[in-house]
Amino acid sequence: MIDATRGKPHETQVELCGDMQLSTYISENGTDVRNYGGNDGLPEMKRLFAQLLDVAPQNIIVGGNSSLNMMFDCVATLVMKGIWKPGQKFLCPAPGYDRHFAICEYFDLKMLTIPMTPSGPDMDITEELAKDPDVVGMWNVPVFSNPQGYVYSNDTIKRLAKMPAANPAFKLMWDNAYPVHQFNGASPVIANILAECAACGHESRPIMFTSFSKISIPGAAVVCMAGYESALAVFRERIAVQTIGPDKINQLKHVQFFKDLNGIAAHMEKHADILRPKFELACQMLEAAGANFTRPNGGYFISVETPPGCAKKVWQMCKDAGVLLTQAGATFPYGMDPSDTNLRLAPTYLTMDELRRVMEVLCASIKTVNG
Repeated sequence: MIDATRGKPHETQVELCGDMQLSTYISENGTDVRNYGGNDGLPEMKRLFAQLLDVAPQNIIVGGNSSLNMMFDCVATLVMKGIWKPGQKFLCPAPGYDRHFAICEYFDLKMLTIPMTPSGPDMDITEELAKDPDVVGMWNVPVFSNPQGYVYSNDTIKRLAKMPAANPAFKLMWDNAYPVHQFNGASPVIANILAECAACGHESRPIMFTSFSKISIPGAAVVCMAGYESALAVFRERIAVQTIGPDKINQLKHVQFFKDLNGIAAHMEKHADILRPKFELACQMLEAAGANFTRPNGGYFISVETPPGCAKKVWQMCKDAGVLLTQAGATFPYGMDPSDTNLRLAPTYLTMDELRRVMEVLCASIKTVNG
């Protein structure tokens, strides 16, 4: 069985950081990173994240190695503090990220599906639903969305920032998972959600997340959240009780290895050289098969659309032929794709030979259901 279910970096990508190690244990502010303290993150790590997200370092809280963990803790904090309540509603652009949806299910937040467009979520529907006082948040992957690889337009971002929301605790959960993960063309430059929200009087609305998971080593990365103090204060309070110090050794290793945004960009060119041929092969074979699919310029996924009512059938045909794809429906809240059309393809973790085999099976299955 060839497993093409998850968007994981291939070992050749992970090995790009094989020589990451410390030259000193002392941070620029004199902190010995082997000891306790520094809940907020090392100043040089905050500065590096600030460059990556185009925000001020004081707006950064550095976390552990998992942005999903940080997002889960964020939702948990808001629920435990009574700011959000079980049974309230969350806006979920779809096709979208199944792990976001799982967090909502875990905390009993009712999910409302927002159709995705090439410029981001359908804003007419989003603005209408935000009028409901029970709507408390919205998931967003603004650059190279999972799975379609779309990039939010500046108009979409500005509308999200200024739209009226009936619930004063409404949050934009801004999962900027792929900010520098282009493999064709330049890295997208989009409007800054923190600045846009502040300009509209909604400073506490956005909470940004990003991660080195698909830049350095997925199992040993560094992540952060960002926002204005009006949004971050409740999380700083939790962190002060939750821990007496994050993994500062790993933070310092990342800063010494990447140094600055130019170092990150040079490193990501190496990732692009590994990923580009895989996406080109997958797209060429899908096109030859007459499939309906997105052609992303970055990120980790390709979104494939089967004829209505056929995604589960194609998924099962692939499984029977020895190819395991992400479960049909997983890209929608509650695993329910109303049209049964969407499949998420993850080419990254496969070798070229494995990917070719996956594509042969998938394309043959699509041709079969197309008649």
